[in-house]
Amino acid sequence: MAQVHKFEAPAELLKALAHPTRLCIVEGLMGGQCNVSKIQACLDIPQSTVSQQLSILRAKGIIEGRRQGTEVVYSVVNEKVKKIVRVLLEDPEGV
Repeated sequence: MAQVHKFEAPAELLKALAHPTRLCIVEGLMGGQCNVSKIQACLDIPQSTVSQQLSILRAKGIIEGRRQGTEVVYSVVNEKVKKIVRVLLEDPEGV
């Protein structure tokens, strides 16, 4: 029988992606790095919500922020997550 603990890290990663806003942010960042203001404008949600979701994604090692002048730009750094999101979005209606 499989050891449950080996599934804990993958489950945590999937939990981080299991929110429409976070999934949308990751998908957008896969197209290139963005700052909070640009993400907020694209999603048309409050900046505080964007920041909260980015914080969760950062904590799980999915994205990283890099200071560029006066702003922080974010990008996806987890290759597994990129693969997962691509598969999920191949046929979003068929999931």
